[in-house]
Amino acid sequence: MKPLKRWFLNSPIYNFNVVERDRWVSRQAAGVPSGSRVLDVGAGSCPYRRHFAGCKYETQDFVALRPDQLRDKHGYGQIDYVCDATEIPVEDGTFDVVLCTEVLEHVPDPVRVVRELGRVLRPGGILLLTAPLGSGLHQLPFHFYGGYTPHWYIKTLQEAGFDEIRIEANGGFFKHYGQETIRLAKLTAPMRIPAPLLFKILWTPFWLAALPWMIAVCPLVAHYFDRLDDRQEFTVGYHVAATRSTGAARADGSAEAGFAVLATSGKVHYIR
Repeated sequence: MKPLKRWFLNSPIYNFNVVERDRWVSRQAAGVPSGSRVLDVGAGSCPYRRHFAGCKYETQDFVALRPDQLRDKHGYGQIDYVCDATEIPVEDGTFDVVLCTEVLEHVPDPVRVVRELGRVLRPGGILLLTAPLGSGLHQLPFHFYGGYTPHWYIKTLQEAGFDEIRIEANGGFFKHYGQETIRLAKLTAPMRIPAPLLFKILWTPFWLAALPWMIAVCPLVAHYFDRLDDRQEFTVGYHVAATRSTGAARADGSAEAGFAVLATSGKVHYIR
C-alpha cells in the first residue's frame, strides 16, 4: 500500500468513520477478560481478530460477497460458522461477547438478528454493535436498510433481553459534512463525470481550484468544529454496547432494572 493511502486510511480526520469505529472496538476489547469466548458476526475479512488475541475468537459470516466488496479487498478471513446470522448453530448462552459491526443494514430481518445475538450470549454477556445512521448503497445486492437511531437500538435491544445499553455517536454533523466533501471531490472529478469532453475541459480548472478545500481544508476544519455539536443528530452512525439481562423479563421482553444512555460530545443523556 502506498504511504499516502496508508496515511489517509489511518487518519482520524480524513477517514474518521472507520478509524473511530476501530478505536471504539479496540477500547471495548481491552476490557474483555482473557480467555473469554468471542463471536464476531458478519466478520468478513476479520479485521478485529487482533484485538481479541487473548480470547477464543470465533467468526460467523454468510460468505456471499466478492473480495472487492470487503474491507481490505482481499477476501474473507477464517470463518468458523458459515450460516445466516439469524440461525447460528451453537447452544444458547455460548459466548461471553458478541461483536457485530456494520452488518444490520445488510440483513433482511435485523430485529431477528438482534434476538439471535441475544440468544447466543450468556446472561451478563456483552454485545458490541454498530450500524450506519445513513450511508450510500454498498455491498450490493445485500444492502437492505439504514437509519438505525438510538431509539431503535433501545427498543430492539430491550425487547431482545438486553439492558445497560450505552449508545455513542460516531461524530456529529461537522465530521459527517467533512466526510462528504471528500466524496464530492471524487464524484465531481473531471475524469469521472458523464459529460462531453468540452465540459470536462472547462470544468477542470474550477475543480482543481476547489480541490484543496474539498479534500484537505474542509475535513480539517470540520474535525475541530465537531466538538461544538452537542446534539450529534446528524452522525454517520452509532456505537452500542449492551449487557444481556440477568434479571427477570417484563412482558415486552425488556429487563427489570436496565437503563439506556446516549453519550454525545462527552455528555451522557439518560433515556427512559
